[in-house]
Amino acid sequence: MITETLLRGMLLIRRFEEKVKQLYQNGEIFGAIHLYIGQEAIATGVCSVLRTDDFVFSTHRGHGHYLAKTNDIFGAIAELMGRSTGCSKGCGGSMHMFNIPMGFMGGNGIVGGGIPLAAGAAFAAQYIKSDAVSTAFFGDGAANQGTFHETLNLAAVKKLPFIAVCENNCYAATTPVKSATSREDMVSRAEAYGIPGIRVDGNDVHAVRAGAEKAVMHARQGNGPFLIDCKTYRVEPHCGIIADARPPEERSYWQDPANDPIKRIISADHTYFSEKKILEIEASIKDAIEAAVSAARSAPFPSVNEFDKEFFNNEKNNVY
Repeated sequence: MITETLLRGMLLIRRFEEKVKQLYQNGEIFGAIHLYIGQEAIATGVCSVLRTDDFVFSTHRGHGHYLAKTNDIFGAIAELMGRSTGCSKGCGGSMHMFNIPMGFMGGNGIVGGGIPLAAGAAFAAQYIKSDAVSTAFFGDGAANQGTFHETLNLAAVKKLPFIAVCENNCYAATTPVKSATSREDMVSRAEAYGIPGIRVDGNDVHAVRAGAEKAVMHARQGNGPFLIDCKTYRVEPHCGIIADARPPEERSYWQDPANDPIKRIISADHTYFSEKKILEIEASIKDAIEAAVSAARSAPFPSVNEFDKEFFNNEKNNVY
């Protein structure tokens, strides 16, 4: 049942991020982390219609994208904990998680940095006559970057199989979107370049999935780029080292059962998602996350010598 698959996907991201927050507070994860809590429906809905050979380019807030595309819990948690068994061998951390065999082409600490990279992968797919598509996730703040507009223009000119997914979460770091963006509707921006788009409720996973199906079909059939504007909300502060100055009532509004993406899907199909069923799903997810944490704690930290050896071997063989 697709609804159960979608719920599992969102719950995995939510519980994973909650565990990451705990590990960060306990000092087992270092550096800045950007949690995806509240936006789970977007990564889950979009990635549910992508193939393994489709490309995904993420952002600084990329844990949810990574899990939705790869389902690699062990590699993700080990990377965040800086262990050599991580997806980037413990050398990338939160913002630089890679899994090329699964089509996950990495996060990016530069706001909007992944957008033109995704267009490059789309060009590569088109060049070799593959029907793979390339998806870029980005926030409303990144939509004000020049890279966003330049990429949309080029993707339209070349009719690239490029899908732009805006996670329109009301804030660019701590700046309200209303204070920095003249028009919040990103679809109109796509239209300026002759690119079709759709605006969806980003907290309704079925709506996101339906929009993604339309976008993927459009791009895979050679019709060029497509934009999905997902209205959502980031529940946690921008990152673990920045205080949250947003109005408490605003956060409460988005966490209400009528707006929270996970609570919404459960209530919409409450006859199927009995309390027993939810407990079973939650237990399996908890067990998987705890097993991943335990394995990461037992794994070694990366060796500088091993990193250099692998880097130079990859450079020699042109493997990146």
